[in-house]
Amino acid sequence: MASERAVRARLQRAGQEHLLRFCAELAPGPRAALLAELGALEPEALREHCRRAAAACAHPPGPPPDLAARLRPLPPECVGSASRCDPETRLLWEEEGFRQIALNKVAVLLLAGGQGTRLGVTYPKGMYQVGLPSQKSLYQLQAERIQRVEQLAGERHGTRCTIPWYIMTSEFTLGPTATFFQEHDFFHLDPNNVIMFEQRMLPAVNFDGRAILEQKHKVAMAPDGNGGLYCALSDHQILDDMERRGVEFVHVYCVDNILVRLADPVFIGFCVLRGADCGAKVVEKAYPEEPVGVVCQVDGVPQVVEYSEVSPETAQLRGPDGHLLYSLGNICNHFFTRGFLQMVSSEFEPLLKPHVAVKKVPYVDEEGNPVKPIKPNGIKMEKFVFDVFPFAKSFVAFEVSREEEFSPLKNAASDARDNPAMTRRALLMQHYRWALQAGAHFLDACGARLPELPSLPDGTEPPAICEISPLVSYAGEGLEMYLQGREFRSPFILDENQARALQA
Repeated sequence: MASERAVRARLQRAGQEHLLRFCAELAPGPRAALLAELGALEPEALREHCRRAAAACAHPPGPPPDLAARLRPLPPECVGSASRCDPETRLLWEEEGFRQIALNKVAVLLLAGGQGTRLGVTYPKGMYQVGLPSQKSLYQLQAERIQRVEQLAGERHGTRCTIPWYIMTSEFTLGPTATFFQEHDFFHLDPNNVIMFEQRMLPAVNFDGRAILEQKHKVAMAPDGNGGLYCALSDHQILDDMERRGVEFVHVYCVDNILVRLADPVFIGFCVLRGADCGAKVVEKAYPEEPVGVVCQVDGVPQVVEYSEVSPETAQLRGPDGHLLYSLGNICNHFFTRGFLQMVSSEFEPLLKPHVAVKKVPYVDEEGNPVKPIKPNGIKMEKFVFDVFPFAKSFVAFEVSREEEFSPLKNAASDARDNPAMTRRALLMQHYRWALQAGAHFLDACGARLPELPSLPDGTEPPAICEISPLVSYAGEGLEMYLQGREFRSPFILDENQARALQA
């Protein structure tokens, strides 16, 4: 461990010596922890980080004045659609995706470094239960989808296959996530195929460019954003591990989407057959001002432009078909080749520009008293996973149905949108639709048939509660053998045991 003198000298070079102002009064344990934390920070990098944070925060918000003239929709040849293609083409994409999965060439990578602060919990978001009848967490739903798509690919190609699950965590989420998986026996996945690794942490900075002390012995640190993936891949030799396993294609996604289709064979197949090195799943924006990033071109290269950077006039523009000109909403659901990730991690990562997030950061005042601010007082610098799109040689976007594939869990129950009730409803409504399509009928408590309403306004509960385990069906396939022409009382859970009973 570096001495206090050595750490102080390094901090002086960085202009951050104030971080040691309580060092003399600390007990040996906390003092050692503080010196270890500070000793790991490179002085030049720390000085530049703090300078850039303060400078970036000083920039006025809003769209760059010349952005509208540089903006273009993606060319049609770069965009595919799961719903607007003919059935034969979709089948071709799906078969190619299953083929690559059966060859053990596909991995999934979960971005799970953020805390559940906005959700109002102190544990990682993936551990959250939205109130399903089965009481499954987001992690469990995702684990079971991996198992099911492995099974489907194996059955089609007469083989056993594995989809490795890489999980990027942070200092805040690694311990709880690892413990949660161990307590749940890795949801019956082979632990050797669940690879957890940590992203880097960066100090939070105040508006004067000074790193913030959260406690007398601890700097306020935050994950470096989901774009920290590219450094983390190098830090932990993840790409080497992928190469040893024969992985060529990686599906990257965020933890909070309850409808996410892991290693989606249709998406994988579309990207592979298009020869893409980088791809993004997108949904059509619900309305012009919807607060989602737009996948488009800036200066002729693919990019995600944040909603706050798009002027209201540009957001309202429509094409000849009446659809929004900039309609492709980013949902943090991406395809990368391993070769592309290798190139980004080794060559382009230093070119990624951090984004500013102004936050309320707990700190200690000059007397060492803990303070919980009531208004934003600090800057956290983050990189975004999609910032690498401009480096792609062959970029594609793939539009999917929002009601089938996107319902993010971001906020607490008190918020109007993206809350637990909305995500729960989205999944149960999807399963209700699948059951109706498979020929099921539902009964009320008195035994009378309930109305069959496959399409309902947003916010409406399905007429019947029906939950289908991902271990039984990945995307609505194969349900007829269990449900065709049968009646079920609500609530109904179709899990593996129930499926076996219905086949008996």
